[in-house]
Amino acid sequence: MTQQFPGPAAPARRDFIKKAGAISAATLLTSAGSGGAWAAGSDAPEKKEVKIGFIPLTDCASVVMASVLGIDQKYGVKIIPTKEASWAGVRDKLVNGELDFAHVLYGLIYGVHMGTSGPKKDMAVLMTLNNNGQAITLSKKMADKGAVDGAGLAKLMKSDKREYTFAQTFPTGTHAMWLYYWMAANGIDPMKDAKVITVPPPQMVANMRVGNMDGFCVGEPWGHRAIIDGIGVTAITTQDIWKDHPEKVLGTTSDFVQKNPNTARAVTAAIIEAGKWIDANLSNKNKMAETIADKSYVNTSVDAINQRILGRYQNGMGKTWDDANYMKFYNDGAVSFPYLSDGMWFLTQHKRWGLIKDHPDYLGIAKQINRIDLYKEAATAAKASVPKDAMRTSKLMDGSIWDGKDPKKYADSFKIRA
Repeated sequence: MTQQFPGPAAPARRDFIKKAGAISAATLLTSAGSGGAWAAGSDAPEKKEVKIGFIPLTDCASVVMASVLGIDQKYGVKIIPTKEASWAGVRDKLVNGELDFAHVLYGLIYGVHMGTSGPKKDMAVLMTLNNNGQAITLSKKMADKGAVDGAGLAKLMKSDKREYTFAQTFPTGTHAMWLYYWMAANGIDPMKDAKVITVPPPQMVANMRVGNMDGFCVGEPWGHRAIIDGIGVTAITTQDIWKDHPEKVLGTTSDFVQKNPNTARAVTAAIIEAGKWIDANLSNKNKMAETIADKSYVNTSVDAINQRILGRYQNGMGKTWDDANYMKFYNDGAVSFPYLSDGMWFLTQHKRWGLIKDHPDYLGIAKQINRIDLYKEAATAAKASVPKDAMRTSKLMDGSIWDGKDPKKYADSFKIRA
């Protein structure tokens, strides 16, 4: 069932014009040079009130805070965060128009666009919402048998033969790709050596508690929640699989962007600014944790959220550490920019695991989906830094380098693949 949680009341027209007047003219002008201010005239948002679906996860924070703090009003829109039960539900409501936008898995948007995760529909990524901050959890029972990391899991699976069950949150999504990549890097073929099931994020901990799975990959706070509850251990964080990896995005349909470009820019700008606010200081992070812990949003204790968003980690076996690569929402603009190479990476993994049969036009598809043009205009309004290059280079846990230059070769380079 969908629950709606209205944000602050929209300001009167004259109040908004007063607020808009406080923003510099340069900020309000689009980088495309349309010559109009977004507060009025032809650049005014076509749709003033928008529904943005979210799943109860820490990384929905910038969407929620844009609404709660009233940042959305500054850009002439009202965001209504809409709590959803599963990623499949988010997909369906985006496709049929019940939701205008969503806090959504990067790979889900690409999967819908390619027709590999349900009905095929042209989609758009407007910005990346966060980097890092997911984890792979193994059950306490597995840890007691020595499976506390990838090497330990591989050893146990060879010595103790049975069906092992792992969970991810959506077949083409980020968590599935992190889980598969990690397993394969440790010599485990996720397609042959294990049973992989799909479970909505908030249901992961309850399912592990009753023994339905040996491990899972999900976003926070559910990895830390499993440790608090004493039922699981953190085998690896996703930032240790790929430092500063792309995670959730602000997604919508291509049709919506075409019909409502000003609304898309305004919403993107508001969420960029909210991400900047979260990352600004310790106090803001704590305020964010207190806000989204509420039952209207993530529905968990504040302490399940506020440790890992400050980089304070524990693995459930006595080890604690400070991780500089914790979940980030802005990081001087490096987080929110929708790099083409990020989108292309998910396509390489979809090809690797047989989710798509043939090599697609990796770069062409990324250019269709990732709306860098709109992002740059929104970033100008939000006074956000914009990286110079739409591609970036990353080194993953197995030593492989991803730079987007030869996606076919990269996709075919893995020893373990479908």
